[in-house]
Amino acid sequence: MNADDTVGDAEIQALVKRLARPHSSGGDVVERAALLAAGGDFPAVMAWIGDHAGVAETMAAEPPRRGLHGPLVGLSGATSEQRIPLRFVLPAGTLT
Repeated sequence: MNADDTVGDAEIQALVKRLARPHSSGGDVVERAALLAAGGDFPAVMAWIGDHAGVAETMAAEPPRRGLHGPLVGLSGATSEQRIPLRFVLPAGTLT
């Protein structure tokens, strides 16, 4: 690790710390939209989160909707689409 990596790491940590808020697990949570809106090198921020044991928050599966405005039965991909994680959870003490 050289000095440029250290500066980049410190800048990313400061950005995540500024955007994060407490999570019920005791750690911190940061919104994907906030990271994108902040600008900067989004792939580098995502790599930093992964390197510091951050994980995508699991999203509850939506129950299938029925009725007039629900998806049509038999459409391929109607219930199996992959969703982009909206939040990332960091363990306690990562941002201190």
